Amino acid sequence: MTIDLLLPDDHAGREAAAAVLLASFDNPQRYDRARIAAQLVSAEAPFYRHFFVARRGDEIVGAGGIKAADWAIDTHILYMSAVAEHVRGQGIARGLIAARIAWVMENFPNGRLLVSTARTGRFNRLGFRVVGKYEADGRRLMMLEFKRT
Repeated sequence: MTIDLLLPDDHAGREAAAAVLLASFDNPQRYDRARIAAQLVSAEAPFYRHFFVARRGDEIVGAGGIKAADWAIDTHILYMSAVAEHVRGQGIARGLIAARIAWVMENFPNGRLLVSTARTGRFNRLGFRVVGKYEADGRRLMMLEFKRT
């Protein structure tokens, strides 16, 4: 398995990533094909947006986004992460998370990463902490602050 940045000219990769995301987010009002397709198009700084994809051979089996928050400086958001059902439980989600965290830390000297997740233990182990007291739909907001030394 490999995890790489989804390249802007990889149209087939974008379609395959969209299919994984659509299958995982069974909520057409919030995650329709048009919204997912628009999010999969990279954007450059300052309000960058990129997706990483996990490939097993030629098949895309996972995808996860990272983007700059447009409302706070030095703030990055992990979002729209999904793994195809037939390969779940094999560490692909962890790999996608690690790749995105590494990319942010390599490209920015400091800041914070935010994620909304139901899997707080997974993110606690990576140094994230819960922000606030409340959860929404079983999800908590978590943050990781970082500074390159």
